[in-house]
Amino acid sequence: MKIKLIASDLDGTIIDKNNNICNQNFLAIDKIHEKNLPFVICTGKSYSVSSTVCKKLKADYGIFGNGTQIVNLKEKKELARKVLKKENIDYCIKFARSQNLHIHFYTEDSIVTEELKYMDLRNYILKDENSTELKFFIVPTIEEFIEKENPNIFSLVITSEGSMLDFETEIQKNISVSTNLIIKKGEFKDFITNKEYEYLNIAPSKIDKNQGLKYLSNILNIPHENMLAIGDNVNDLEMIKNSGIGIAVADAYDEIKSIADYITKNNVSSGAFAEAINKFI
Repeated sequence: MKIKLIASDLDGTIIDKNNNICNQNFLAIDKIHEKNLPFVICTGKSYSVSSTVCKKLKADYGIFGNGTQIVNLKEKKELARKVLKKENIDYCIKFARSQNLHIHFYTEDSIVTEELKYMDLRNYILKDENSTELKFFIVPTIEEFIEKENPNIFSLVITSEGSMLDFETEIQKNISVSTNLIIKKGEFKDFITNKEYEYLNIAPSKIDKNQGLKYLSNILNIPHENMLAIGDNVNDLEMIKNSGIGIAVADAYDEIKSIADYITKNNVSSGAFAEAINKFI
């Protein structure tokens, strides 16, 4: 099988829990470009959060917000976008209020929240280090901000320090959206904020990283079987399962390891991404 495209998650795959990238990964990316292979960053982060690190990693394309926005990074050209419907936003906010859950959301260039607390706080702490142009709006109420500004919302995030599984089930039962439940506890704790929590990322329906790769597959005329995908978290599952070679890093979630074709021996900090690239291309 000839690999013609490399797709990789960011956090927990190329970037470690302390927001560092080891030198081996940069060398591996140079190798990708030497072989003239498209390098695609696939991340749950928004484009505004990730643009600087994508430039640093010399990525050719970006699938952002788990697929809500696809960008040709070489030409700085947006190829596709999908935003949440107002009725789905309203439902999620009302549901979160009823359960006393934390809410924040992502627009094209901003994070809107009532209090910097979880992933929104993490992005705020890292904004200078990542040199992002991301704006932060801390507002009295999210509902009033939406009513006044009418923003395009790519994804909405609901967070709790308790379990979110039942909440995900309830939301999926009532509205048509894509959801990703991410658990930042134990070994996967958020070491930037020093907090443990679970968050539910809510995006437009039929959105995930694999769908983003399907879109690029059609544009670039590269079949899925000729793609190598690497990741660590549950939002990477479909792209790893459906690519020609699917790779889980050593410190990935068990769900990812169970469907991967290969599990790296190295963890993220010691060059798991580089190990995968050097083994298969």
